[in-house]
Amino acid sequence: MKKEPITMPVLSDTMESGHLIHWLKQPGDAVKKGDVLAEAESDKAVMDVEAFSDGYLAGPLAEAGSDVPVGTVIGYIGDTPDAGAGVAEDKPPSPPTEHEAPSSEPAQMKDIPAATPAADVAAVSGKAPPRVERDVSPKHVDRKVRISPYARGLARELGVDLAAITPNAQGIIQAPQVVAAALQGPQPNLDSGPKWHYKMLSSMRRAVADNMSATLHTPTFRVSAHLSLGPLHQAARDKKQSLTLLLARALALTVVEHPLFNAVYTPIGLAVRQQVNVGIAADVPGGLLTPVLQDAAERTLKELAEDWRILKEKLTRQRLTPEDYEGATIYLSNLGMFDVVSSFEAIVPLGAAAILSVGAEKDSVATFTLSCDHRVVYGADAARFMKTFAQMLNNPGGWL
Repeated sequence: MKKEPITMPVLSDTMESGHLIHWLKQPGDAVKKGDVLAEAESDKAVMDVEAFSDGYLAGPLAEAGSDVPVGTVIGYIGDTPDAGAGVAEDKPPSPPTEHEAPSSEPAQMKDIPAATPAADVAAVSGKAPPRVERDVSPKHVDRKVRISPYARGLARELGVDLAAITPNAQGIIQAPQVVAAALQGPQPNLDSGPKWHYKMLSSMRRAVADNMSATLHTPTFRVSAHLSLGPLHQAARDKKQSLTLLLARALALTVVEHPLFNAVYTPIGLAVRQQVNVGIAADVPGGLLTPVLQDAAERTLKELAEDWRILKEKLTRQRLTPEDYEGATIYLSNLGMFDVVSSFEAIVPLGAAAILSVGAEKDSVATFTLSCDHRVVYGADAARFMKTFAQMLNNPGGWL
């Protein structure tokens, strides 16, 4: 029987592995091209694994509830119903060749103890995360991983304990993992406190943590203003639209008046984008996502409202695709629904110059805080931006 492999797909640039939730077909079942064979969770959303051709699902299949590196075979499509059965062995693919720098050491991988991989399957599979008690530190975990010669030498130079490094999705420690560990700085001494155990990060939480850590070197300043939301509330009622949508629209139109806020810093210069895409921070089970309203300044409110409806529906179903959450040029984060939050300061995401945060209202007035990348804009720029934004809120009839 001829069998073609099915691999764990890649859904985002940050995705290293996917969590195989469950199979919707069984070995021997007939499938058509485009049929959904399984569901898998990436660091951003739940995705469908589709059949790439007609045939029959064939085993061995990767075990449901397991984490599988992207590109790894999780099953097969055969040309006969005699599809085989069983579960694929949970083995990482062959280690990639290290090309980062020359090394005089032998080009083989060394086994070292390592930390448990950061994977939390409890939310999807119902399985409890592994518990590691206080007296079982990463260096004592009885598991072997491979390490490239260059990574071993780099760790020695940087003074990084290899035993405390989590390997990549292929189970290998390479230079990027060593550098990431070096940039994390001092780690807490957990043994000085009460007993503890690890709650492993889900793919989504790890992606959020990595993205926030990547902003460590962004020089940020913040300006705040108390602005009235009364006129915007009235406009939202008149137009039968959500306040968040109108805030995003007002933000985009303000960016048009202050185009530096649509730029992003690069070592070569400022990259100024020609379209304003507003990323809206959204609280979802187990993490944070930022669906994007594309071209929010130029398209009609009716078009944006329909896009926002679709995005919210996808959020609820955890079915966002990269096109839904990538490419924002400025961000909005609204915690106004929590009446105890008077104000807060959001972190400027990579790829943007600013993010606007909104606190709870009191007597129709809310505190807006604009966090800015000081390499792109300065204090007076932010003050002028907030003045224009306040005018947008006070006179929504001029732009709706």
